[in-house]
Amino acid sequence: MKNNFFEVLRAGINSTFQDQGRENFYHIGLPFSGAMDNRNFLISNALVNNEDKQGVIEFAYQGPLFEFNGENTSFSITGDVKFKIIKKDNTIINGECYKSYILNHKDKLDIITTNKSIYGYLAVSGGFSLDKILNSYSTFSRANVGPFNGKKLFLKQKILINKINQPLQSKQVKYLNSKIEYIRILKGTNYDYFSKEGRDNFLKKEFIVTKLTDRMGMRIEGPKIENIKEKNIRSEGIVKGTIQIPPDGNPIIMLSDHGTIGGYPKIGVVISADYDKLVQLIPNTKIKFKLIDLYEAEKLYKFYSLETKNLLNQIK
Repeated sequence: MKNNFFEVLRAGINSTFQDQGRENFYHIGLPFSGAMDNRNFLISNALVNNEDKQGVIEFAYQGPLFEFNGENTSFSITGDVKFKIIKKDNTIINGECYKSYILNHKDKLDIITTNKSIYGYLAVSGGFSLDKILNSYSTFSRANVGPFNGKKLFLKQKILINKINQPLQSKQVKYLNSKIEYIRILKGTNYDYFSKEGRDNFLKKEFIVTKLTDRMGMRIEGPKIENIKEKNIRSEGIVKGTIQIPPDGNPIIMLSDHGTIGGYPKIGVVISADYDKLVQLIPNTKIKFKLIDLYEAEKLYKFYSLETKNLLNQIK
């Protein structure tokens, strides 16, 4: 059997290996990391018959360009992504997301761009041959933790592929990356630090997603949120989805590569069921928040999990 691998001809913007994250290392300053959009991660693996724990390539905006070498394999791309397959005879196939395709020796895969979203996912049959670091394939590039010394994809890199799943099957699922009217939140631990007007501004008015957004956090701008107690607090633990309010009054939403402690007051935290949709919001998108209670958040997460399971069952 030949060695099966991708050679990176263009690394793209912020292309990394990810899985479902790295658990229980907050005490040494490492967040979970993992795929920003968990549902799209799971679907990408299911379309090529992989287990859901296999690492995939996550990319943002412009994606990578690869040349495939080896025996025939299948791949899938999920998200809202424009891509094409360039066959070795230079014929071109314009790809569709949520569908698996066959790659032959010396075919090229050009992931051109994401469209009305930020993150897309590439899974390959059998999975990429990667070293687990602290029990995860996830890359945390700020600390150089993960496969390939925690680096983003780089030019001329060769990425080996595990034994390819046989038989190769074409699979497809219908899925729309839908938007929701509100991002739903729970009260943060410092919710009462803010004036009634500040809390009303936060819950009743619109904010804009800024370009200052990456895997670590999302800065949004809108009406100022007045703090009437302390603008800086003693640093304490934070979790993914926490919404901090720095002294300038513009919220910062902590995302998958967030710092594990923070010293800004926390007005809220995004519920898990809405996190996938939050991270896909492109700059200049309008965003509104809705406060709910823990009971409702738990019901919404159960519904989100069931909906995800049903989508995966459609692929089997």
